[in-house]
Amino acid sequence: MTAPESDETIQLPIEGMTCATCAGRIEKVLGKVQGVHLASVNLASEQAHITYDPALVQPGVLIAAVGRAGFSVPPQSVRLSIGGMTCATCSQRVEKVLRKQPGVVSAQVNLASEVATVAFLPGTVRVEDLSEAINRAGYTAALAPSDAAERQRLRQAEHRHDAAQLGVVLASALLTAPLVLPMLLMPLGIHLEIPGVVQLVLAAPVQFLIGARFYKAGYAALRAGSANMDVLVALGTSAAFGLSLYELWAGGQLYFESAATVITLVLLGKVLERRAKHGTTRAIEALMALRPDKARVQRDGALLEIPVEAVGQGEVVVVRPGERIAVDGTVLDGSSNVDESLLTGESLPVAKGPGDAVTGGAINGEGLLRVTATAVGEDSALARIIALVEGAQATKAPIQKTVDRVANVFVPAVLAIAAVTLGTWLLTGHAAEPSVLAAVSVLVIACPCALGLATPTALMVGTGAAARVGILIKDAQALELARNVDVVVFDKTGTLTEGRPALRAVRAVDGDEDALLALAASAQQGSEHPLGRALLDAARSRGLALSPVQALQAVAGKGIQATVGGRQLRIGSPRWLAEAGVDLSGEAEAIAAAEVLGTVMVVAEVHGASAVLLGSLAVADPPRASAAQAVARLKAAGVTSVMLTGDNRRTAQAIAATLGIDQVLAEVLPGDKAAHVQALRDQGHVVAMVGDGVNDAPALAAADVGFAMSTGTDVAMHTAGVTLMRPEPLLVADAIDVSRATTRKIRQNLFWAFLYNSVGLPLAAFGLLSPVIAGGAMAMSSVSVVSNALLLRRWRPSA
Repeated sequence: MTAPESDETIQLPIEGMTCATCAGRIEKVLGKVQGVHLASVNLASEQAHITYDPALVQPGVLIAAVGRAGFSVPPQSVRLSIGGMTCATCSQRVEKVLRKQPGVVSAQVNLASEVATVAFLPGTVRVEDLSEAINRAGYTAALAPSDAAERQRLRQAEHRHDAAQLGVVLASALLTAPLVLPMLLMPLGIHLEIPGVVQLVLAAPVQFLIGARFYKAGYAALRAGSANMDVLVALGTSAAFGLSLYELWAGGQLYFESAATVITLVLLGKVLERRAKHGTTRAIEALMALRPDKARVQRDGALLEIPVEAVGQGEVVVVRPGERIAVDGTVLDGSSNVDESLLTGESLPVAKGPGDAVTGGAINGEGLLRVTATAVGEDSALARIIALVEGAQATKAPIQKTVDRVANVFVPAVLAIAAVTLGTWLLTGHAAEPSVLAAVSVLVIACPCALGLATPTALMVGTGAAARVGILIKDAQALELARNVDVVVFDKTGTLTEGRPALRAVRAVDGDEDALLALAASAQQGSEHPLGRALLDAARSRGLALSPVQALQAVAGKGIQATVGGRQLRIGSPRWLAEAGVDLSGEAEAIAAAEVLGTVMVVAEVHGASAVLLGSLAVADPPRASAAQAVARLKAAGVTSVMLTGDNRRTAQAIAATLGIDQVLAEVLPGDKAAHVQALRDQGHVVAMVGDGVNDAPALAAADVGFAMSTGTDVAMHTAGVTLMRPEPLLVADAIDVSRATTRKIRQNLFWAFLYNSVGLPLAAFGLLSPVIAGGAMAMSSVSVVSNALLLRRWRPSA
């Protein structure tokens, strides 16, 4: 059947499908919705293709139907560059406009980066609709740049805009200078008088041509039902200019210089503020610049240079010495040293050879590499890192919510204070001129810009500084929580230790150590467990022959059961074998001594209902070189260190004593790690969990802040609040340090922003500040806040 021409089609992403039955159920539910003519669900692509009559049904109803079927439609996200914002009130208004659009789930606007991050249900609203809504509110909107080339074009456009604005400021200054000159010469005893008509001719272009932007933006704000900084500047300067016109006719004191100077200083402050704000995005731009534009690919026997976006998964990319690696991949052949410092913060080049993983954006050293592409485009580690940092910078710190509430009422409150100031001065017998000037000073000195910039600028610089050294902070909440951490729980293997256990001791009951090792290693064939690999490596290094393994069964956190050469074996922790009825009394002393060396695995042969002890093996995972220093740094920062491990207590205590760990939780099964973390939280601690991001995902999620020590795996990035891009324990202390430094900057900025307004407003209301001084102070308040945040760029890790 041909669908009517009025029908529309929509593709909805579906989450939660596990089989063809799920797809069929969704199709059935959608097919029953009135107005739906066709519903086809693809399980492989997880997409629903729906043809419907928009006169009878809307996308929101279709999404609700998917929900009734037991599945969900995940929201899409888009980043929009917003133009025309001047203060915190503007960003608040853009957020409100976006949240009112149908289908919008959330909207956050960052005043510092001038970017809006909008999540919306697919099919309910278009990006064009969002942009149009922002345009109607008096601002401009365009898709935010997504790659280095786009950002470079945008930066060039910004530089041109900044140069033009600087020209406008210079023109305004040239017109204003003669007006201010008599005031500057007066302390020197020089009395210069400029005719009133000349002052009018100089001030009028500044007020109505150069200052036209304040009238336009202020009108747009008032039309939208709110008020912002532009309203304050337009009202204040218009009052001063209007009073001067009256006094020019009446033959009194003129104040044209106040109106012109305020406009000039505010514009100068905005130019300086924009220049300072550009510095907050340098970390993202540095990351984007890592990705090469071209890649050299082997196709059909030829070597072709193609755009990096055109490289397919599985293709072979040739990387010459000194070039940036174009894609994530595995070295096929060749050897070299690779500089990954801008990705992981690791200062020393890393040796790479066949089979080793390499990351796109790293710099190849002296050797030629042929790399098989494993991740391209948005799936690459670099793309995910950039997305993570941008996501963190787009979020709002919890403290920002309070600031937003203040900003919402700030400008109306200032207008009320100005009105009260004017009325009070007039009612107490003062002349119109000083009364108006006091009210103008109130309007001019009060600006919510500093309040709006205090948090996002510090957050952007802090997360950027952290990313530069390999610390990826997921969002503002993780950053603020990390500041208060007082207990850090380390998963031992791979975090405090190297994660590469090695055989330390073998003790066979019959004295034949090689036979026992060969038997135990044979049982571990195919095992991915680090302890099993340690036995296999040791057996191979001794040249021992391995026997086939059958009926292998792993028991999580305890050991394995297997049949080797017809012998049924049980290999695992002493406690597990004791529970299974193996008599360990004859070897108890030897096992206790071995447990000090490392993890002990007892080997027993099962005969029906009984088992015979064959011996034991001790495997040790050496601590990382910097682990003790990391624990000492945490202790110096007032943070308690806890080691969480499945190892026996003697082994755990020995390692803890070496590293200076405060508390040990030993013999913990993998499934119980999250419960131990929660127990610490229940005691009132703010807990950080440090793990490898794969096995420790539940514990990472249970902590107040999860630290995933990994190379950027999906599990790490999605579960943990902080991802450490290299396995360096010192980065844990550095992450807490940068969190505290960033939070200090946020609080400093907010303190000065509030202090500035709480001191400036009363002084202006009592007539102790002229409009000129008020304008200069207001212009510099935003610049000082951004400049203070930029000091965070000097933060350096100790690692």
